[in-house]
Amino acid sequence: MTVIEETSLSGVTEAEPEPVSADVAVEQARHAPGPLRPRRIGGVSRAGVLSLCGAAASALCVTVLLFGQLAPFSGVLGFTVTAYLVFLAIYAVLTGLDEDGQAVRDRVMTVVLWTAATLLFSGLFMVVGFTGWRGKDALPHGNFFTEDMQASGPLDPLTHGGIAHAMLGTLTMIAIALAITVPLGLACAVYLNQIPGRFSRFVRTIVEAMTALPSIVAGLMVYATWILGLGMQKSGLAAGFAISVMMLPIVIRASDVVLRLVPGNLTEAAEALGAPRWRTVWHVVLPTARSGLATAVILGTARGIGETSPVLLTAGFTAALNADPTNGPMVSLPLAVFNFVKSPEPTMIARGFGAAAVLMALVLVLFVIARVIGGRGPGHQTKRQARRTARASRQDVRRFEDLHAPGLSLFESPGGSHPAETALSAPATGETD
Repeated sequence: MTVIEETSLSGVTEAEPEPVSADVAVEQARHAPGPLRPRRIGGVSRAGVLSLCGAAASALCVTVLLFGQLAPFSGVLGFTVTAYLVFLAIYAVLTGLDEDGQAVRDRVMTVVLWTAATLLFSGLFMVVGFTGWRGKDALPHGNFFTEDMQASGPLDPLTHGGIAHAMLGTLTMIAIALAITVPLGLACAVYLNQIPGRFSRFVRTIVEAMTALPSIVAGLMVYATWILGLGMQKSGLAAGFAISVMMLPIVIRASDVVLRLVPGNLTEAAEALGAPRWRTVWHVVLPTARSGLATAVILGTARGIGETSPVLLTAGFTAALNADPTNGPMVSLPLAVFNFVKSPEPTMIARGFGAAAVLMALVLVLFVIARVIGGRGPGHQTKRQARRTARASRQDVRRFEDLHAPGLSLFESPGGSHPAETALSAPATGETD
């Protein structure tokens, strides 16, 4: 047999590979790409903790050198920002010694997000804690919640007077604003979501522009039209109108975003059963987005319940308890806080911070109530809802079995109703959790 020498395309004989020494072979084998290992996304590792601690210590030392010896820097804020930036740079270098570039970016962004979350919750804790601490002298007294300030003055002790008039005023004004805002806001959001067109785009633009409306402008508008134009007196009703102007764009915008998240196959299935548009919206779209709509309402409520300038222009100020929103001035908790903390007396300042703590607690209670009314999100059922769904399924099975009875149309149930009407009316007749 003849042995033919292998040649390349250019006709040149390929050279024999040169022998490699043992040290070079070991080095090549060590740097050769090995099998890919899955990278841990979460959790705490020893190397990660050591990198964090080492980066923090190094950043502190470098910043101390910069501010104390190498550069003419000064200031606590500058020291903190510089130390944090140096910490991120050193942490990226230490992480890059063991990980690839993607892992380094992931670790650095994780640290940045944890820092932002820590700052956010620290600020929230400081605001709530400071308000509660400054109002701790007024909150333990029962008269603080049951009396008004009609017979009390700045020099009276905390055992006299309270904020009952402000609490009642806030609840009355926000109830009037919710009675106006909720139906109008949800109806406008449904219109923007279900009836697209030029006019809906115009309305959406106006709503987005109104979200940045200054509160003083809303108060001036109600003051000019209701009080000066129509000759009405300052009252809680006028303040409720002004607050509703501030709440309405927030509720519409948030509800519109929530309604867009409803899956289109749900509405398509309802319309395929022959349901009209209004029945599809009432029995399919709104129940599916109920939890998000409750959140939209509470966002608008949180915006309106803290307004001060519209209330001052439209409701005036009073130290007496007034339960009639159509007659006489009425005060709210934010306005009472503003008037209390202006006083130089320590007792009035304590009343102001106590009223602010009550206002935050009231917002929290309203938020909890809204979450209970909103229920769980789509796809999550309580035990009662699961039982109701199983009961409706058994009724459907019996109805389908009865369809085989002679003389019964395929599009009629034994009771004579249409299947689409039965399916769409079932959630409305169920219990609300």
